[in-house]
Amino acid sequence: MIKTLIWSVLVVIFLLSAFVGSVDLHPSKILDKNSLDAKIFFDLRLPRVLFSFFAGAILAMSGLLFQTLFRNALMTPYTLGISSGAVLGAGIAIKLSLGTLLFGFAAISVFGFLGALFTVFLLLYLAQFLRQNHAQSLLLLGIALSLFYTALLMVIFYLGSAMQNDMLIRFTMGSLSIIGWQYPLIISFAAIALFVAVSMYRFELQLLSISQDQAQLKGVDTKKVTIILLIISSFAIGILVSISGPIGFIGLIVPHIVEKLYPVSINKRVLQTTLFGGLFLVVCDTISRTLQTQSELPIGIITAIIGGPFFIYLIISRNR
Repeated sequence: MIKTLIWSVLVVIFLLSAFVGSVDLHPSKILDKNSLDAKIFFDLRLPRVLFSFFAGAILAMSGLLFQTLFRNALMTPYTLGISSGAVLGAGIAIKLSLGTLLFGFAAISVFGFLGALFTVFLLLYLAQFLRQNHAQSLLLLGIALSLFYTALLMVIFYLGSAMQNDMLIRFTMGSLSIIGWQYPLIISFAAIALFVAVSMYRFELQLLSISQDQAQLKGVDTKKVTIILLIISSFAIGILVSISGPIGFIGLIVPHIVEKLYPVSINKRVLQTTLFGGLFLVVCDTISRTLQTQSELPIGIITAIIGGPFFIYLIISRNR
């Protein structure tokens, strides 16, 4: 009963999300392609809703993937420093005033993606030197990298102009505000690729969630599977963060909520986690657009307000 209610609320908000915001749209005017309502709906609202959905799906799948591979409930791309790497890359592009387009994309997005990708390969390299408590040590490495990236970002902030600092602050808060269909299409391809990869290796993930030794006894090449899935998920996260900025806690919250709703093996809740993550971020984005504030509240603030207390609850419950 409660599962049906939760899914119903999420789906209803998803269907109505494109119609709400600072300007209320009339469904009767949307079909008139020359009307302002139609332009707002098809050029702004609908692309944004779909972008939010696929972004949430990527974050949720990545959270499930990282928590399973490292058997740690606190593992996410956000806590491992991948998002911070993307922010630092974007900060470098802003400081260098690279406003021109590279390969058809804004320089901020390209540098953000490279920063996330560099962090992934750096973590994979440093992981070779870890022997005991691999998951916990990798988490600490991610936190250390995040702090180091933050320090470098503060140097950029200190040396930047007022306009550059304003751009940097807005990027670090996260935003789902886009125009047109270019970015939703890119993110949808990344989300589909990640979903296909996770689905293909769902049974290996189930074995890895038990133990690495158990997976190896069943003939799973654990190192190969881990590297493949980490690289694919990191590509998707790098693309997302380079466009939207860091959006925290979705990858942490959603897998645990879905696990409570569906207490089954991991290979049987990949689809539910993907859909729930997408719908959940659409709900958060709808909240940020409908709050009566002077300007739109960044999505990173909404997810942090929801995710912060959940993060504390998760740590306390695990210690108990």
